[in-house]
Amino acid sequence: MQANSSLQDVAFRALDSFQIEIPSWGFANTGTRFGKFLQPGAASTLEEKFSDAGQVNKLTGATPTMALHVLWDLPNGVADAEEVHRLEARYGVSAGSINPNLFQNQEYKFGSLCNPSEEIREQAVAHMLDSVAIAGKLGSRDISLWLPDGSNYPGTQSMRNRIVWLEEALIRTHQSLAPNQRLLVEYKPFEPAFYHTDIADWGMAAHLAAKAGPQARVLVDTGHHYATQNIEQIVAWLLHTGMLGGFHFNDRRYADDDLTLGSIDPYQVFRIFHEIQLSGPELWPDVAFMIDQSHNLKGKMEAMVQTVVAAQELWLKAALVDRDQLERLQDECELVKSEELFRGTFWQDVRPLVKEWRAARRLPLDPLAALAESGYVKRISAERGAKLAPVTSYA
Repeated sequence: MQANSSLQDVAFRALDSFQIEIPSWGFANTGTRFGKFLQPGAASTLEEKFSDAGQVNKLTGATPTMALHVLWDLPNGVADAEEVHRLEARYGVSAGSINPNLFQNQEYKFGSLCNPSEEIREQAVAHMLDSVAIAGKLGSRDISLWLPDGSNYPGTQSMRNRIVWLEEALIRTHQSLAPNQRLLVEYKPFEPAFYHTDIADWGMAAHLAAKAGPQARVLVDTGHHYATQNIEQIVAWLLHTGMLGGFHFNDRRYADDDLTLGSIDPYQVFRIFHEIQLSGPELWPDVAFMIDQSHNLKGKMEAMVQTVVAAQELWLKAALVDRDQLERLQDECELVKSEELFRGTFWQDVRPLVKEWRAARRLPLDPLAALAESGYVKRISAERGAKLAPVTSYA
């Protein structure tokens, strides 16, 4: 525990400071490239997504914003802003980051911002500028860019030309930002491109953010790394250089699995949170915590609540590290003692402290149990499931 503070004081300050954005697409039917397994309670409209997000926020007290995908949630662009504002007021959740969609249109088969066709590149840039305008209309700070562009075979594309095209596109996007907006540049080593991806790692993303302008930062998706990569070291570097903008939190066993946070490696999330908390609470509002996961088999609502609760517990565990003592042991190269202090904090059961905080904030002591008892999932499954057409084939 940190010196000169009671355990409860530290816990309450940590949990009060923690907010994490949930994704609209986490409530919708999702699947794999082979098909979807439909759930009767899955959200199919923007209002249903806002309703679900509002329930998660009421249960956890930590999710006041919902990320939106432009084509999936805002097909009419800025014209949809009035409807979003109505839903925000009704369900008590605000629009969060705005996510452009550069991977769905057939024109983007050979790339979007990096397509050899100038006409298609212009179309993709126009979509980026529309996304910035939508964010402005909704009061959203972050435009979160994941770019699927790349190639599958050696010699089939000019990697150097594509770097230049991408730099130009991001500079133009940055020039359209309002003073309070940010452009977050995400990276991914492979998929859907398998030979080269145009933004393949954090170094490329950091270069592109710096090239774009001072309001651009790097976004780290915990599933977008090679197996065994040290993500917390990447986080430490991005913090050191002032380039860390935010996260898409999920978990993975093999590649970009998009599993619920902490389901495979909660220790990794703890280590990442520790690096962030080393920078002090004045930095935390500048780092956007967002969830990006696909609940293909788990219930949509249950999985989202489960992830948020896991994130709260892991954030609290990181807050309880005695950093003064840890620094002393590190400086003295006391390897076993420093590791045991670190591991020991992770292995603490913080659930009783979290319950105390929930009781003090008039939140359900057990959000998952409260969700089940509320009958919300049963109700939406009956209402929404009645609208589903029977599915016999995914061919």
